[in-house]
Amino acid sequence: MKFNDALQHIQEQIQKMLEEIGEDKIEKAMEYFFEANNIFVYGAGRSGLVGKAFAIRLVHLGFPTFVIGETITKPVKKGDLVVLISGSGETIPVTMTAEIARRLGAKIISITANPDSHIARFADLLIVLRPKKKIAELAPLGTLFEAAAWLFLDAIIAELMARKGENEESMKRRHATLE
Repeated sequence: MKFNDALQHIQEQIQKMLEEIGEDKIEKAMEYFFEANNIFVYGAGRSGLVGKAFAIRLVHLGFPTFVIGETITKPVKKGDLVVLISGSGETIPVTMTAEIARRLGAKIISITANPDSHIARFADLLIVLRPKKKIAELAPLGTLFEAAAWLFLDAIIAELMARKGENEESMKRRHATLE
């Protein structure tokens, strides 16, 4: 079955991608999250959906978090953190956001599959999630990057939970009550 082949391929590739992220990068990310006045997350398309899921969890942890492009987002300022997610690292709205965030003095974490990309050049911290082997009929387009980014960011949430002394119960108290 193609399903089983796809599942195996996706799992293997994501595992390899995530294993390459050094602990030094996680430590630097923790520093940026805890130092930030506000956290802003942005990506386009499916990467944007990954970013929104991450932003929700940051809110559940009590971080003042906003999704760039939403109508209730406050302005980015010096002392803020901007997390950008783009497989290509060249998506126009994301690259423009990197340039503006840099000009405003915010720290930038860029998550991309392309270490030579536009958003990589603006990053204070660069997280590269590049597949080693891509079989298009098993993981089309940006599937491997997006899935790896989702898992990476959920693991960041687990680390933030531990360092803040949070648990599922404390996070539930910040969960939306009107859905």
